[in-house]
Amino acid sequence: MKRHFAALMAACLLLAGCQDKASHPNGGASPLLFEVASADGAVEGWLFGTIHSLPDDTEWRTPLLDQTIERADSLIVEIAALDDSAALFATYRKLAMTPNQPDIATKVPPSKIPALYDLMDKAGYSPRDFHALETWAVALSLAQVYETGDPENGADLAMIKAFSGRPIEEFEGAERQLAIFDTLPEREQSDLLVAVIDEADQRSGEPEKLQRAWLHGDMVALEAATREGMMADPELREALLAKRNREWSAQLDTILERSERPLVAVGAGHLVGKDGLPTLLERRGYKVTRIQ
Repeated sequence: MKRHFAALMAACLLLAGCQDKASHPNGGASPLLFEVASADGAVEGWLFGTIHSLPDDTEWRTPLLDQTIERADSLIVEIAALDDSAALFATYRKLAMTPNQPDIATKVPPSKIPALYDLMDKAGYSPRDFHALETWAVALSLAQVYETGDPENGADLAMIKAFSGRPIEEFEGAERQLAIFDTLPEREQSDLLVAVIDEADQRSGEPEKLQRAWLHGDMVALEAATREGMMADPELREALLAKRNREWSAQLDTILERSERPLVAVGAGHLVGKDGLPTLLERRGYKVTRIQ
């Protein structure tokens, strides 16, 4: 259960980039943080880019982020019940498992079969482990191979804990988020699996690269990550990133009209580029400024 859940979070909570005017206090951490203001300059809320998994003892909280957490009236995340692993796994199991699946080797091109089996071996799986898993769930399970952190240390989970006792809302929830994968056409699920195979090989030489980029606000590396691997496939990028951002920006526009000021904490990939929430909110008339 723990292995499948870790893989699930690795793929669902997308890593991404930031802009190049971030401050780096004492040369240390500077994760992506934006201020959202109305056209007249009144602060309406904040956007914080999270990462789903980090090594033990990673120092990423900054004084400015802590001040922002104190100033915010509420928190908005992708999945509010992220700390309920049993419920999350039950949702994953309901959507991911369909008995009597075809042999996993039939779901990739023949040229990818050796790499598939090599990746399965590295992850500690055998073909029989996937006899009841749909293709997208196999891809998520194998995506964990070169993960070096622990979801228990993720910035998303830490933000939820920081807002204990205050209102927490969610954009999607676990079932709706996983349904994005579950409703992909089988062809796109196979493309996802092939992308995971290819990306694992690329990441094997430097598995902590993206964690360092997130920690220090390396825009070049982080923005590139939103267009590589599985995200290089236009259909997958639309389903996993661009479409969701458009839906979230519409939800957020309504939320920002209320009197309370929310802190939005989502995978940092949703806060970068022309498809990112800052750009989409600017198109709706807000002033969005990176403050860290």
